[in-house]
Amino acid sequence: MIYMDYNATTPCDKRVVEEMTPFFSGRFGNPSSIYTLARDAYKAIEQARGRLAKLLDCNTNEIFFTSGGTEADNWALVSSAFGLRNKGKHIITSSIEHHAVLHTCQFLEKVGYEVLYLPVDKYGVVDVDVLKQSIRNDTILVSVMAANNEIGTIQPIREIADIVKSKGVYFHTDAVQVTGKTPFSVKEMGVDMASFSCHKLYGPKGVGALYVRKGVTLPPFLHGGGQERRKRAGTENVAGIVGLGKAAEIAVSEMAEEEAKIRALRDRLEQGVRENIPEIIVNGHPEQRLSNTLNFCVKAVEGEAMLLHLDLDGICASSGSACTSGSLEPSHVLIAIGIPEIMLHSSLRFSLGKHNTEGDVDRVLEALPNIVEKLRRMSPLWQ
Repeated sequence: MIYMDYNATTPCDKRVVEEMTPFFSGRFGNPSSIYTLARDAYKAIEQARGRLAKLLDCNTNEIFFTSGGTEADNWALVSSAFGLRNKGKHIITSSIEHHAVLHTCQFLEKVGYEVLYLPVDKYGVVDVDVLKQSIRNDTILVSVMAANNEIGTIQPIREIADIVKSKGVYFHTDAVQVTGKTPFSVKEMGVDMASFSCHKLYGPKGVGALYVRKGVTLPPFLHGGGQERRKRAGTENVAGIVGLGKAAEIAVSEMAEEEAKIRALRDRLEQGVRENIPEIIVNGHPEQRLSNTLNFCVKAVEGEAMLLHLDLDGICASSGSACTSGSLEPSHVLIAIGIPEIMLHSSLRFSLGKHNTEGDVDRVLEALPNIVEKLRRMSPLWQ
């Protein structure tokens, strides 16, 4: 099997699994208790917090563990909205956000908030001038993702943060896709809040984190016990948090080397696709794009059909976000960047990871052109 869907999820690094394993049985204590077994679990959580803080370049007391990126996004948006409702009810986000943000914004609209969805250019980049003009006196939050999960475009987060903060407004970013793939310092970026997910950086599913800058007032999202400094109730997923910490530690030491290797493989794949498959559109910014992501549309061929044939050849890819893979609706990201309607269902996304090799890329380049040629012969749209 050749796996090229790392933006959907990643396999757990064996070193992560090894460090997590004791916390399922022998070191099973509840970190909120006071005896030695419990204190052992508590210390493990704080060690993980320190490791993640090093990766993100922040203080340990600015990190709060969650069940994943979706909860972190919901917490940042909903709690900010409710906590600042006396100031205003205007929120700004982009039209290509992950559904964890978009659907949360739609919920907030139903309960009386006004949301502005910023347009993007053909590469998926937010127009910062439009953003600047859109901030009002009653704007309470701006949320723009660091990197898009479908097309890989990286946003000018520092520039956006400067504009937003100059207006005295909170700025949140969904940093799920960028974390562990390329350096991302929350201090250098100037963000107030940022969401992260462990299973995107070779850790377990079901655990993530929300960075909240010191000085930002963010009410709890989950209510109950006093865990996470009374900000996020619920007994901690100790094993998962330990896994997140270990994954962050590995990323700190290996990310630069892995990014260069993966970028070279992605570029090799992109060049081969361009040379061997006519009539395609490569999506995303040509330079400001995640080093592992290649998204393109193939004229007169459905993405789902290509995926099924690739699967028969033992190749795993996707047509966009894994969270919407069962939907018949075209990608909102492709619509936003202006892909012609006839090609909206014709996209493929290859997202590479540290286990991929040149042999993997060459095998995809051997299989995919034949698949496209076969499907085009059957397509009434192909002349």
